[in-house]
Amino acid sequence: MGLFSRRDKPPRDTDSPEFKAYMARRVSDKLIRCVLERGDDGTDTIIGKSGFFSVKDGLLEIICDGKALFCGEVTSLSIWELLSLDGVVIGGYDRTVGRDRTVMAYYKYYRDIK
Repeated sequence: MGLFSRRDKPPRDTDSPEFKAYMARRVSDKLIRCVLERGDDGTDTIIGKSGFFSVKDGLLEIICDGKALFCGEVTSLSIWELLSLDGVVIGGYDRTVGRDRTVMAYYKYYRDIK
């Protein structure tokens, strides 16, 4: 191991279940500032604020204001972080509404002040 090597490297194949599980673990400890849904016409609509991600039993849930906004199986979702690392784009079959959806969740920014 080199001095600057990364310990937790993502799998190379982005379609593999290992990569999808890696991304689900990566977002599972983040708090959410707001969640947007991309419509068929390309417009984004805010559907929730102030929430968190929950990964349990192979399901990824986005919970805001006490209700589930998105729920899908980790192995069937496409999960990508934004280039700025301020949020994530999740696409796939949503169990809460029963259809395919694309949602964007922006992380809540916080810094520990000592």
